[in-house]
Amino acid sequence: MLTHNLGYPRIGSQRELKKASENYWAGKSTLKNLVQVGKNIRVENWLLQKTENINLIPSNDFSFYDQVLDMSLTVNAIPERYHQVILNKNNSELDLYFAMARGYQKDGLDITAMEMTKWFDTNYHYIVPEFYKNQPFKLLSTKVIDEFYEAKQLGIITKPVLIGPVSYLLLGKEKEEGFDRIDLIKNLLPVYIEILRKLRELDVQWVQFDEPFLALDLTEKEKKVFSYVYGEIKKEFPSLKTLLATYFEGLHENASLVTSLPICALHIDLVRNPEQLDDLLSIVPEKMSLSLGVIDGRNIWINDYAKSLSHIEKAVARLTKNRVMIAPSCSLLHSPCDLDLETDEHILLPEIKKWMSFAKQKLRELSELNEIAESNNRQSDAFIKNQQAIEDRRTSP
Repeated sequence: MLTHNLGYPRIGSQRELKKASENYWAGKSTLKNLVQVGKNIRVENWLLQKTENINLIPSNDFSFYDQVLDMSLTVNAIPERYHQVILNKNNSELDLYFAMARGYQKDGLDITAMEMTKWFDTNYHYIVPEFYKNQPFKLLSTKVIDEFYEAKQLGIITKPVLIGPVSYLLLGKEKEEGFDRIDLIKNLLPVYIEILRKLRELDVQWVQFDEPFLALDLTEKEKKVFSYVYGEIKKEFPSLKTLLATYFEGLHENASLVTSLPICALHIDLVRNPEQLDDLLSIVPEKMSLSLGVIDGRNIWINDYAKSLSHIEKAVARLTKNRVMIAPSCSLLHSPCDLDLETDEHILLPEIKKWMSFAKQKLRELSELNEIAESNNRQSDAFIKNQQAIEDRRTSP
Protein backbone atom coordinates (compact mmCIF):
# COMPACT_ATOMS: atom_id res chain seq x y z
CA MET A 1 0.00 0.00 0.00
CA LEU A 2 1.05 3.57 -0.62
CA THR A 3 0.82 6.21 2.09
CA HIS A 4 0.24 9.79 1.06
CA ASN A 5 -0.64 13.14 2.56
CA LEU A 6 -3.05 15.66 1.04
CA GLY A 7 -1.31 18.70 2.51
CA TYR A 8 0.67 19.92 5.52
CA PRO A 9 0.35 23.06 7.69
CA ARG A 10 2.28 25.93 6.15
CA ILE A 11 2.38 28.32 9.09
CA GLY A 12 5.58 26.75 10.46
CA SER A 13 5.95 24.84 13.72
CA GLN A 14 6.76 28.10 15.54
CA ARG A 15 4.31 30.21 13.48
CA GLU A 16 7.25 31.55 11.48
CA LEU A 17 5.13 32.42 8.43
CA LYS A 18 2.66 34.51 10.43
CA LYS A 19 5.46 36.52 12.03
CA ALA A 20 7.38 36.98 8.77
CA SER A 21 4.25 38.04 6.84
CA GLU A 22 3.18 40.57 9.45
CA ASN A 23 6.69 42.04 9.61
CA TYR A 24 6.75 42.37 5.82
CA TRP A 25 3.31 44.02 5.70
CA ALA A 26 4.42 46.45 8.43
CA GLY A 27 7.58 47.34 6.50
CA LYS A 28 9.82 45.86 9.20
CA SER A 29 11.28 43.11 7.02
CA THR A 30 12.26 42.53 3.41
CA LEU A 31 10.64 40.49 0.66
CA LYS A 32 13.82 38.40 0.52
CA ASN A 33 13.41 37.45 4.17
CA LEU A 34 9.74 36.51 3.72
CA VAL A 35 10.54 34.35 0.70
CA GLN A 36 13.34 32.61 2.62
CA VAL A 37 11.04 31.86 5.55
CA GLY A 38 8.59 30.26 3.12
CA LYS A 39 11.32 28.13 1.59
CA ASN A 40 12.56 27.03 5.01
CA ILE A 41 9.05 25.88 5.99
CA ARG A 42 8.59 23.95 2.74
CA VAL A 43 11.93 22.17 3.09
CA GLU A 44 11.23 21.34 6.74
CA ASN A 45 7.80 19.94 5.85
CA TRP A 46 9.11 17.81 2.97
CA LEU A 47 12.00 16.38 4.99
CA LEU A 48 9.72 15.61 7.94
CA GLN A 49 7.34 13.65 5.71
CA LYS A 50 10.24 11.81 4.13
CA THR A 51 11.49 10.87 7.62
CA GLU A 52 8.03 9.54 8.47
CA ASN A 53 8.11 7.30 5.37
CA ILE A 54 5.24 8.98 3.54
CA ASN A 55 5.37 7.59 0.00
CA LEU A 56 3.67 10.49 -1.81
CA ILE A 57 4.61 13.82 -0.27
CA PRO A 58 2.62 16.87 -1.44
CA SER A 59 4.02 20.03 -2.97
CA ASN A 60 2.19 23.26 -3.81
CA ASP A 61 0.33 22.78 -0.50
CA PHE A 62 2.37 25.70 0.88
CA SER A 63 0.85 29.15 0.55
CA PHE A 64 1.75 32.64 1.72
CA TYR A 65 -1.96 33.33 2.23
CA ASP A 66 -4.49 30.98 0.59
CA GLN A 67 -4.39 28.16 -1.95
CA VAL A 68 -7.40 29.44 -3.90
CA LEU A 69 -5.75 32.85 -4.27
CA ASP A 70 -2.61 31.00 -5.40
CA MET A 71 -4.61 29.45 -8.22
CA SER A 72 -6.12 32.80 -9.19
CA LEU A 73 -2.62 34.21 -9.55
CA THR A 74 -1.46 31.09 -11.38
CA VAL A 75 -4.16 31.39 -14.07
CA ASN A 76 -4.07 35.21 -14.19
CA ALA A 77 -7.57 35.64 -12.78
CA ILE A 78 -6.64 39.13 -11.58
CA PRO A 79 -9.45 41.69 -11.36
CA GLU A 80 -8.83 44.85 -13.37
CA ARG A 81 -8.69 47.10 -10.31
CA TYR A 82 -5.31 45.56 -9.36
CA HIS A 83 -3.62 46.40 -12.66
CA GLN A 84 -2.37 49.66 -11.19
CA VAL A 85 -0.49 47.63 -8.58
CA ILE A 86 1.18 45.67 -11.38
CA LEU A 87 2.21 48.86 -13.20
CA ASN A 88 4.30 49.96 -10.21
CA LYS A 89 7.64 48.33 -11.00
CA ASN A 90 8.65 48.47 -7.33
CA ASN A 91 5.96 45.89 -6.57
CA SER A 92 6.68 42.17 -6.76
CA GLU A 93 4.33 39.33 -7.67
CA LEU A 94 3.82 38.80 -3.93
CA ASP A 95 2.82 42.45 -3.49
CA LEU A 96 0.12 41.97 -6.13
CA TYR A 97 -0.92 38.75 -4.38
CA PHE A 98 -1.24 40.44 -0.98
CA ALA A 99 -3.09 43.37 -2.54
CA MET A 100 -5.73 40.95 -3.82
CA ALA A 101 -5.97 39.38 -0.37
CA ARG A 102 -5.79 42.47 1.86
CA GLY A 103 -6.40 45.49 -0.34
CA TYR A 104 -3.88 48.17 -1.31
CA GLN A 105 -3.72 51.59 0.32
CA LYS A 106 -0.55 53.38 -0.75
CA ASP A 107 1.01 55.21 -3.70
CA GLY A 108 -2.17 57.28 -3.85
CA LEU A 109 -4.28 54.16 -4.46
CA ASP A 110 -7.17 52.80 -2.39
CA ILE A 111 -8.07 49.38 -3.77
CA THR A 112 -10.44 47.01 -1.97
CA ALA A 113 -9.52 43.41 -1.25
CA MET A 114 -11.28 40.47 -2.87
CA GLU A 115 -14.06 38.79 -0.93
CA MET A 116 -13.12 36.21 1.71
CA THR A 117 -15.40 33.38 2.76
CA LYS A 118 -15.28 30.06 4.63
CA TRP A 119 -13.71 27.00 3.07
CA PHE A 120 -16.72 24.68 3.21
CA ASP A 121 -17.50 23.92 6.90
CA THR A 122 -13.99 24.54 8.26
CA ASN A 123 -12.53 27.53 10.11
CA TYR A 124 -10.23 28.17 7.16
CA HIS A 125 -11.12 31.03 4.80
CA TYR A 126 -10.31 31.54 1.15
CA ILE A 127 -10.24 34.45 -1.29
CA VAL A 128 -13.19 34.16 -3.68
CA PRO A 129 -12.21 34.26 -7.39
CA GLU A 130 -13.96 36.88 -9.52
CA PHE A 131 -15.15 35.81 -12.97
CA TYR A 132 -16.33 37.73 -16.02
CA LYS A 133 -18.02 36.75 -19.27
CA ASN A 134 -15.60 35.28 -21.85
CA GLN A 135 -12.74 35.79 -19.37
CA PRO A 136 -9.36 34.67 -20.76
CA PHE A 137 -6.81 32.83 -18.64
CA LYS A 138 -3.08 32.33 -19.03
CA LEU A 139 -0.23 30.89 -16.98
CA LEU A 140 1.14 33.73 -14.86
CA SER A 141 2.58 32.36 -11.62
CA THR A 142 4.73 29.21 -11.93
CA LYS A 143 4.59 28.49 -8.19
CA VAL A 144 3.39 24.89 -8.57
CA ILE A 145 6.20 24.10 -11.03
CA ASP A 146 8.84 25.95 -9.03
CA GLU A 147 7.99 24.13 -5.81
CA PHE A 148 8.02 20.72 -7.49
CA TYR A 149 11.49 21.52 -8.83
CA GLU A 150 12.58 22.84 -5.42
CA ALA A 151 11.66 19.52 -3.78
CA LYS A 152 13.24 17.56 -6.61
CA GLN A 153 16.53 19.32 -5.85
CA LEU A 154 16.29 17.75 -2.39
CA GLY A 155 15.84 14.32 -3.97
CA ILE A 156 12.10 14.22 -3.25
CA ILE A 157 9.66 13.61 -6.12
CA THR A 158 6.52 15.18 -4.73
CA LYS A 159 2.86 14.89 -5.63
CA PRO A 160 1.83 18.42 -6.72
CA VAL A 161 -1.55 19.50 -5.37
CA LEU A 162 -3.85 21.54 -7.59
CA ILE A 163 -7.36 22.75 -6.89
CA GLY A 164 -9.25 20.93 -9.60
CA PRO A 165 -10.44 23.19 -12.44
CA VAL A 166 -14.13 22.48 -11.87
CA SER A 167 -14.03 23.22 -8.15
CA TYR A 168 -11.93 26.32 -8.81
CA LEU A 169 -14.65 27.77 -11.01
CA LEU A 170 -17.40 26.75 -8.59
CA LEU A 171 -15.53 28.42 -5.71
CA GLY A 172 -15.78 31.78 -7.49
CA LYS A 173 -18.54 34.24 -8.31
CA GLU A 174 -19.83 35.82 -11.51
CA LYS A 175 -19.18 39.56 -11.31
CA GLU A 176 -21.49 40.41 -14.21
CA GLU A 177 -24.79 39.05 -15.47
CA GLY A 178 -25.51 36.91 -18.49
CA PHE A 179 -23.16 33.94 -18.10
CA ASP A 180 -22.45 30.87 -15.98
CA ARG A 181 -18.90 30.67 -14.58
CA ILE A 182 -18.73 26.95 -15.33
CA ASP A 183 -18.81 27.88 -19.04
CA LEU A 184 -15.32 29.33 -18.60
CA ILE A 185 -13.90 25.80 -18.40
CA LYS A 186 -12.76 25.77 -22.04
CA ASN A 187 -10.74 28.93 -21.41
CA LEU A 188 -9.34 27.63 -18.12
CA LEU A 189 -8.47 24.01 -18.92
CA PRO A 190 -5.65 24.87 -21.39
CA VAL A 191 -3.77 26.58 -18.54
CA TYR A 192 -4.02 23.41 -16.44
CA ILE A 193 -2.80 21.43 -19.45
CA GLU A 194 0.17 23.79 -19.76
CA ILE A 195 1.02 23.34 -16.06
CA LEU A 196 0.89 19.57 -16.43
CA ARG A 197 3.14 19.70 -19.51
CA LYS A 198 5.75 21.66 -17.58
CA LEU A 199 5.51 19.24 -14.66
CA ARG A 200 5.86 16.29 -17.05
CA GLU A 201 9.11 17.82 -18.34
CA LEU A 202 10.36 17.61 -14.74
CA ASP A 203 9.36 13.91 -14.56
CA VAL A 204 6.31 14.29 -12.33
CA GLN A 205 4.67 10.95 -11.49
CA TRP A 206 1.53 11.74 -9.48
CA VAL A 207 -0.66 14.86 -9.48
CA GLN A 208 -3.44 15.46 -6.95
CA PHE A 209 -6.55 17.35 -8.07
CA ASP A 210 -8.70 18.57 -5.17
CA GLU A 211 -12.37 18.51 -6.20
CA PRO A 212 -14.32 18.99 -2.96
CA PHE A 213 -17.46 20.00 -4.87
CA LEU A 214 -17.94 16.33 -5.72
CA ALA A 215 -19.23 15.96 -2.16
CA LEU A 216 -22.01 18.49 -2.87
CA ASP A 217 -25.07 18.55 -5.13
CA LEU A 218 -24.15 19.13 -8.77
CA THR A 219 -26.22 20.12 -11.77
CA GLU A 220 -26.23 17.89 -14.84
CA LYS A 221 -24.20 20.54 -16.62
CA GLU A 222 -21.54 20.51 -13.90
CA LYS A 223 -21.38 16.72 -13.99
CA LYS A 224 -20.74 16.82 -17.73
CA VAL A 225 -17.93 19.32 -17.17
CA PHE A 226 -16.24 16.93 -14.73
CA SER A 227 -16.33 14.19 -17.40
CA TYR A 228 -15.04 16.59 -20.05
CA VAL A 229 -12.14 17.90 -17.92
CA TYR A 230 -10.74 14.58 -16.76
CA GLY A 231 -11.31 13.02 -20.18
CA GLU A 232 -9.21 15.77 -21.76
CA ILE A 233 -6.46 15.42 -19.15
CA LYS A 234 -6.33 11.66 -19.71
CA LYS A 235 -6.23 12.15 -23.47
CA GLU A 236 -3.34 14.61 -23.20
CA PHE A 237 -1.40 12.70 -20.48
CA PRO A 238 -2.26 9.01 -20.75
CA SER A 239 0.60 7.89 -18.48
CA LEU A 240 0.21 10.57 -15.78
CA LYS A 241 -0.96 9.18 -12.43
CA THR A 242 -3.89 11.31 -11.36
CA LEU A 243 -5.37 11.29 -7.87
CA LEU A 244 -8.72 13.01 -7.46
CA ALA A 245 -9.32 14.07 -3.85
CA THR A 246 -12.71 14.58 -2.24
CA TYR A 247 -13.25 15.41 1.41
CA PHE A 248 -15.54 16.84 4.14
CA GLU A 249 -18.42 14.59 3.04
CA GLY A 250 -19.27 11.45 1.12
CA LEU A 251 -19.80 11.25 -2.62
CA HIS A 252 -23.41 10.05 -2.31
CA GLU A 253 -25.20 10.48 -5.66
CA ASN A 254 -21.94 11.55 -7.32
CA ALA A 255 -20.27 8.17 -6.70
CA SER A 256 -21.14 6.77 -10.14
CA LEU A 257 -19.90 9.94 -11.83
CA VAL A 258 -16.54 9.86 -10.03
CA THR A 259 -15.93 6.18 -10.66
CA SER A 260 -16.60 6.75 -14.36
CA LEU A 261 -13.81 9.32 -14.64
CA PRO A 262 -10.50 8.22 -16.25
CA ILE A 263 -8.40 8.82 -13.11
CA CYS A 264 -5.85 6.55 -11.47
CA ALA A 265 -6.92 6.96 -7.84
CA LEU A 266 -9.85 8.38 -5.90
CA HIS A 267 -9.49 9.75 -2.38
CA ILE A 268 -12.49 9.56 -0.06
CA ASP A 269 -13.07 10.92 3.44
CA LEU A 270 -13.93 7.97 5.68
CA VAL A 271 -13.92 10.13 8.82
CA ARG A 272 -16.87 12.28 7.79
CA ASN A 273 -18.66 9.54 5.83
CA PRO A 274 -17.41 5.99 6.53
CA GLU A 275 -20.57 4.47 5.05
CA GLN A 276 -19.52 5.35 1.51
CA LEU A 277 -16.78 2.71 1.50
CA ASP A 278 -19.16 -0.22 0.97
CA ASP A 279 -20.91 1.55 -1.90
CA LEU A 280 -17.66 2.46 -3.64
CA LEU A 281 -16.08 -0.97 -3.25
CA SER A 282 -18.95 -2.41 -5.26
CA ILE A 283 -18.52 0.00 -8.20
CA VAL A 284 -14.87 1.13 -8.32
CA PRO A 285 -13.43 0.03 -11.70
CA GLU A 286 -10.52 -2.40 -11.93
CA LYS A 287 -8.00 0.20 -13.09
CA MET A 288 -8.76 2.65 -10.28
CA SER A 289 -7.09 2.66 -6.85
CA LEU A 290 -8.89 3.84 -3.73
CA SER A 291 -7.31 6.21 -1.23
CA LEU A 292 -8.80 5.81 2.23
CA GLY A 293 -8.91 8.95 4.36
CA VAL A 294 -8.84 7.21 7.72
CA ILE A 295 -7.01 9.73 9.94
CA ASP A 296 -8.99 12.83 10.88
CA GLY A 297 -7.21 15.84 9.41
CA ARG A 298 -9.47 18.27 11.30
CA ASN A 299 -9.07 17.45 14.98
CA ILE A 300 -6.41 17.02 17.66
CA TRP A 301 -7.23 13.50 18.88
CA ILE A 302 -5.37 10.25 18.27
CA ASN A 303 -6.61 7.86 15.64
CA ASP A 304 -8.36 4.66 16.69
CA TYR A 305 -6.19 2.09 14.90
CA ALA A 306 -8.77 -0.67 15.25
CA LYS A 307 -11.44 1.39 13.50
CA SER A 308 -9.08 2.50 10.72
CA LEU A 309 -7.76 -1.02 10.17
CA SER A 310 -11.29 -2.34 9.73
CA HIS A 311 -11.70 0.01 6.75
CA ILE A 312 -8.28 -0.82 5.36
CA GLU A 313 -8.75 -4.59 5.66
CA LYS A 314 -12.17 -4.41 4.01
CA ALA A 315 -10.74 -2.47 1.07
CA VAL A 316 -7.71 -4.74 0.72
CA ALA A 317 -9.91 -7.85 0.73
CA ARG A 318 -11.83 -6.45 -2.23
CA LEU A 319 -9.13 -4.57 -4.17
CA THR A 320 -5.78 -6.09 -2.99
CA LYS A 321 -3.02 -4.02 -1.39
CA ASN A 322 -1.76 -2.72 -4.73
CA ARG A 323 -4.95 -0.73 -5.24
CA VAL A 324 -5.32 0.66 -1.72
CA MET A 325 -3.73 3.88 -0.48
CA ILE A 326 -4.08 5.35 3.00
CA ALA A 327 -4.04 9.00 3.99
CA PRO A 328 -5.53 11.59 6.34
CA SER A 329 -9.14 12.45 5.56
CA CYS A 330 -8.18 15.90 4.24
CA SER A 331 -5.22 18.26 4.29
CA LEU A 332 -3.49 18.50 7.67
CA LEU A 333 -3.68 22.26 7.18
CA HIS A 334 -6.58 22.13 9.64
CA SER A 335 -4.47 20.65 12.47
CA PRO A 336 -1.87 22.24 14.76
CA CYS A 337 1.72 21.44 13.78
CA ASP A 338 3.50 19.46 16.47
CA LEU A 339 2.37 18.10 19.83
CA ASP A 340 6.01 17.64 20.88
CA LEU A 341 6.28 21.41 21.26
CA GLU A 342 3.58 21.44 23.97
CA THR A 343 5.86 21.00 26.99
CA ASP A 344 4.10 22.95 29.75
CA GLU A 345 2.43 20.29 31.90
CA HIS A 346 0.45 22.95 33.76
CA ILE A 347 -1.33 23.83 30.52
CA LEU A 348 -1.58 20.36 29.01
CA LEU A 349 -1.78 17.48 31.48
CA PRO A 350 0.33 14.44 30.48
CA GLU A 351 -2.76 12.20 30.81
CA ILE A 352 -4.60 14.26 28.20
CA LYS A 353 -1.55 14.72 25.98
CA LYS A 354 -1.49 10.93 25.42
CA TRP A 355 -4.86 11.21 23.70
CA MET A 356 -3.79 13.94 21.30
CA SER A 357 -2.23 14.02 17.85
CA PHE A 358 -1.20 17.06 15.81
CA ALA A 359 -0.08 17.12 12.17
CA LYS A 360 3.40 15.69 12.80
CA GLN A 361 1.97 12.91 14.96
CA LYS A 362 -0.71 12.14 12.36
CA LEU A 363 2.09 11.38 9.90
CA ARG A 364 3.47 8.86 12.40
CA GLU A 365 -0.01 7.36 12.81
CA LEU A 366 -0.24 6.98 9.04
CA SER A 367 3.11 5.21 8.90
CA GLU A 368 2.24 2.94 11.84
CA LEU A 369 -1.14 2.04 10.37
CA ASN A 370 0.57 1.05 7.15
CA GLU A 371 3.10 -1.13 8.99
CA ILE A 372 0.36 -2.87 11.01
CA ALA A 373 -1.81 -3.44 7.93
CA GLU A 374 1.10 -4.71 5.82
CA SER A 375 2.24 -7.15 8.52
CA ASN A 376 -1.29 -7.97 9.68
CA ASN A 377 0.04 -7.72 13.23
CA ARG A 378 -2.38 -6.41 15.84
CA GLN A 379 0.00 -7.54 18.56
CA SER A 380 2.56 -4.88 17.71
CA ASP A 381 3.64 -2.38 20.36
CA ALA A 382 2.21 0.49 18.31
CA PHE A 383 -1.25 -1.08 18.08
CA ILE A 384 -1.39 -2.07 21.76
CA LYS A 385 -0.21 1.36 22.91
CA ASN A 386 -2.81 3.06 20.69
CA GLN A 387 -5.69 0.93 21.93
CA GLN A 388 -4.69 1.50 25.55
CA ALA A 389 -4.75 5.26 25.01
CA ILE A 390 -8.16 5.02 23.32
CA GLU A 391 -9.51 3.04 26.29
CA ASP A 392 -7.93 5.41 28.84
CA ARG A 393 -9.62 8.37 27.19
CA ARG A 394 -12.94 6.56 27.03
CA THR A 395 -12.92 5.68 30.74
CA SER A 396 -11.19 8.75 32.16
CA PRO A 397 -13.25 10.83 34.60
